[in-house]
Amino acid sequence: MSKLEKFLRGRLASAIAAVIIGFLISAVVLAAAGYNPLQTFAQLLNGALGKPKYIANVFIKATPILLTGVSVAFAFKTGLFNIGAEGQYIIGTVLASIVGIKLNLPMPLQVPIVLLSGILGGAALGAFVGWLKAKFGIHEVITSIMCNWIAFYLCNYVVMTDTFHKPNSNSALPINSSSYTMILGNWKKSSAGKEALANIPWLREILLKTDLNYGFIIAVLVALLIAFVLTRTKLGYELRAVGFNRDAARFSGIPVERNIVLSMLIAGAISGLAGALTITGISPHTITLLAAMESYGFHGMSVAFIAGSSPIGCIPASLLFASLIYGGMSVDAPTEIINIMIGIIVFFTALPGITPMLADMISKRRKEKEGSPKVSKDGTPLPRKEV
Repeated sequence: MSKLEKFLRGRLASAIAAVIIGFLISAVVLAAAGYNPLQTFAQLLNGALGKPKYIANVFIKATPILLTGVSVAFAFKTGLFNIGAEGQYIIGTVLASIVGIKLNLPMPLQVPIVLLSGILGGAALGAFVGWLKAKFGIHEVITSIMCNWIAFYLCNYVVMTDTFHKPNSNSALPINSSSYTMILGNWKKSSAGKEALANIPWLREILLKTDLNYGFIIAVLVALLIAFVLTRTKLGYELRAVGFNRDAARFSGIPVERNIVLSMLIAGAISGLAGALTITGISPHTITLLAAMESYGFHGMSVAFIAGSSPIGCIPASLLFASLIYGGMSVDAPTEIINIMIGIIVFFTALPGITPMLADMISKRRKEKEGSPKVSKDGTPLPRKEV
């Protein structure tokens, strides 16, 4: 088998093919709608990478998408479908906001506590879904969807309570500044900070015109940690064994029910962290009255599918999605075109047989070109003559 055939049979080839097909079909849709595809794609690229602040905003946008993607990928690797990442994300934002408003400790204490509150909120919601699955056999897709709406309306309830509501607005009070996770915090906006950044235009543009924070770094570390846990630890082996074959896992002594709950707990904790990092790292540092789902959890599902449920693969996939979403706001064409492109990419990612089919065609043509080997009377292949 040639290197090309091996590559085409891999998951990476399927993902690249899905992206290319997504762009090609989007070009046809754009042309049919009367827009210049090349010009639109150029605007998309410039809107995502044209300026330092655009690149910074892509990383900011990618942070919750990466974490929810890792959450979905982790659950899928253990035989579960965490469609409730959206609700776990929302719960993470709610609890991070409540704790961030009520507490005002020094930053080294405040930030970990606020982030931990979001993690615990998402973990609790995920564990509840896992418990219903393990105890009563209720499918996690059904309970996750219901929990998404519970989280949605709980957020709106908290926003409108007298304790947390910000007067004359549709949002809650902002968290205390000691909870912020932006790079250089409030110092960058001080006179000393502006003076220090004056001679570095690109850095000044990033730090003063965006909410660049430590979120993406934390998200990448979480993705690497989850990949390590799944492939290099006893816990990861047990979780994957339960997902692969629960009956065999139970026969070998692995506590199946406990691992189902634990898997959803970990997945929920990751999504809850995504919500907490959004509150601590991005203005206005608070929750608002929701009219619709924020879709970070659903984008995370798409990222997990493109990455083939690989936590590490979620890193480039999340950057791709963030670039499409953020860059899509700069195009003259309707933003629905970007949603069509994302949908097409996900659709063709779900058809992993395309590139292996190409590999089979290449292999067949290669064998036909080489021809069948000559054999002796006893069936032994004869050596080919050198030309």
